[in-house]
Amino acid sequence: MGLSDQPFEVTCPDCGGMLKIDPVTRSVIAHTSAPRKKTFEDLGAAAKALKESDARRDSIFAQSVEAQKNKDDLLEKKFAEAVKKAKESKESGKPMRDFDFD
Repeated sequence: MGLSDQPFEVTCPDCGGMLKIDPVTRSVIAHTSAPRKKTFEDLGAAAKALKESDARRDSIFAQSVEAQKNKDDLLEKKFAEAVKKAKESKESGKPMRDFDFD
């Protein structure tokens, strides 16, 4: 039972397009793209989605601006806490190294 030397068509599992394959060279010799699906059914739905994305983008930007306003206070508090911990755990002398234990 030998292979036919006639090209055959296969549906692409990823994009849904049609691939024409040459069995002798085992390569794609033609590709027909799958028809594109409509993103929105009508112009009203597209406008609504655009307004929602604008509102979402504005919300994210407002959160970013608020985070930047509070950034200085947050960094000051973190620094004060680190200084407090450093003072509480005052270790006298130099830090111990591996060869100091011998």
